[in-house]
Amino acid sequence: MTKTYSTPIELRFSDLDAYGHVNSAVYFTYLETARLKLFSDFFRQVSEHGIYTVVARAECDFKIPIMLYDNLIVTLQVARTGRSSFDLEYRLHDGEEKTYATARTTMVCIDSTRNIPLPLPESIKAMA
Repeated sequence: MTKTYSTPIELRFSDLDAYGHVNSAVYFTYLETARLKLFSDFFRQVSEHGIYTVVARAECDFKIPIMLYDNLIVTLQVARTGRSSFDLEYRLHDGEEKTYATARTTMVCIDSTRNIPLPLPESIKAMA
């Protein structure tokens, strides 16, 4: 069974565009915030061992606009693992029925000093 991780996101007035909803580019900041919280809570030892995870690809499907006073939660999970890469799938939602967007990032594990791909750590494989 795939494990999920959820975190609330605080919306800021500066996130809005001229139309009064969250700017599409800011969605990627929300993904990053959720990903950093996940890594801080579960994968901290990965970076402590000199393994960096970098975004190789990011995509987002926008469903409905996020407005300033909406409740926003990002739920993510490891959707695929490879030798040195893994995919994270995200759902941006209100905790009830609304799904604002779905997204996916492909992450690659690299050696922080030699800048070469490394095999996935067991802690990441265990989240799949």
